[in-house]
Amino acid sequence: MPPTDASTDAGTTPVADPTDPAEHADTSARAEPAEESDALQKPENTDGQDTLDLRLPDELLALIAEQEKSRTERPGPIDGHQGALDAVTLTEHDLLDDVGEWGPVTTPSGVFQLVPARVDRDLALITRWMNDPAVAAFWELAGPDDVTKDHLRPQVEGDGRSVPCLGVLDGTPMSYWEVYRADLDPLARHYPARPHDTGIHLLIGGVAHRGRGLGTTLLRAVADLVLDHRPQCGRVVAEPDLRNTPSVSAFLSAGFRFSAEVDLPDKRAALMVRDRALRTVL
Repeated sequence: MPPTDASTDAGTTPVADPTDPAEHADTSARAEPAEESDALQKPENTDGQDTLDLRLPDELLALIAEQEKSRTERPGPIDGHQGALDAVTLTEHDLLDDVGEWGPVTTPSGVFQLVPARVDRDLALITRWMNDPAVAAFWELAGPDDVTKDHLRPQVEGDGRSVPCLGVLDGTPMSYWEVYRADLDPLARHYPARPHDTGIHLLIGGVAHRGRGLGTTLLRAVADLVLDHRPQCGRVVAEPDLRNTPSVSAFLSAGFRFSAEVDLPDKRAALMVRDRALRTVL
């Protein structure tokens, strides 16, 4: 699954409203020096399968059905706790607890928010980022719009186990994220996954936003968002290429720990883990 830092000069083209497709039109791709690879984590393609290729186990489908039945039959809210109950209910449509409702968070670099991507609105912008040589070397999605569309659409129209998002900083779309259920991903075959493990991938879209520690800031912010809004998730995981020392360093600086070296089909990866139990320590 995907990376952590690449570009279009988003810093020079502020976007007031990430929902306005016209606002994305004037961003031009620029190559990024090799040392900026700290922002890139190549998307993992495990055994030729994508996140969405795996069918949910029958046991999990039964659990989903039972929990949905319990949710619809239980009494109304008591002392304002209905929201907390809803947050831990697993249904077909909230495998990631509704990323689009997580809202903005204030970081040292500005106000940041994950906005679920829409193919009709965001395809041109994300395609430009994917064609930046610094990004293409890791994501391997360079090419016409159709290449990016084929990558986005299964996630946008899928069951919710992987959610592609724009990262919007102070009103400017400046990064692309994928938040996914690592325990339901082919990656789970290669490490001791736990239920509700959540993975993240990131690319920084603008040259102006790279090389100054922003990737670390946003990795920490998004990991905190996951842990805050996914009460059943005990760990946030990532799998950058072990050779990409700057990327591994960015994760370490963001509160992740190095867990293990993992042999994946197309790389030897560093399994990085952000533990709920250690979030106030690291």
